[in-house]
Amino acid sequence: MNDINTILHFKDALITDLPNIVDIYNSTVSSRMVTADTEMVTVESKVQWFHEHNSLTRPLYVIQNEQRETIGWLSFQSFYGRPAYDGTAEVSIYLDEKARGKGVGKKTLKYAIEKAPSLKIDIILAFIFAHNMPSINLFHQEGFEDWGNLPDIAVLDGIHRSLLILGRKV
Repeated sequence: MNDINTILHFKDALITDLPNIVDIYNSTVSSRMVTADTEMVTVESKVQWFHEHNSLTRPLYVIQNEQRETIGWLSFQSFYGRPAYDGTAEVSIYLDEKARGKGVGKKTLKYAIEKAPSLKIDIILAFIFAHNMPSINLFHQEGFEDWGNLPDIAVLDGIHRSLLILGRKV
C-alpha cells in the first residue's frame, strides 16, 4: 500500500475479525494520542462491544486493502443511549501502523460520511484528544467543527489531557 490511490474495501466485521481489530486498537495505546485506555485490551474484553454493533444502524467495518488484508476498522456507536439521539452516532477509525499517513483515514472518513444517511445517522460525532492534531486536522478537512471541549478530563501518564468533541451534520 503506497498512497491515497489504494482501493479500499469495507466489509461488515465478523467475530473472527475481532483479533485483528483488537491488535490494531492495541497498536495505538502506547502513543497516548488516540485512546484513553492505558493498557492493552483483550479480545475477550471486546466481545460485548463487538455485539453492540449491527449492520443496519451501527456497523463495525473492517477496512481492507486491494489484497484483502485488514488494515483498519471503522465503527459507528450510539450517542448517549436515549431514543431522541438515535440519529446521532460517534464514529471511530483505527488504522494499522502501515496504513497511517497514506490517505486511508481520509478515504475512510469520507466513506463514513457517505454511508451515514443509509444508517439513519444525521449527525456524526468524533471524540478526539486535543493534542491529536493529525486526527483533528483530518476531521476539520472533512467539514467537522469543534462542538465541545472537555478540558483536562483525562490523565495519561500523569499529564492532564483535554477531549474535543467534533461534529458534523450529514
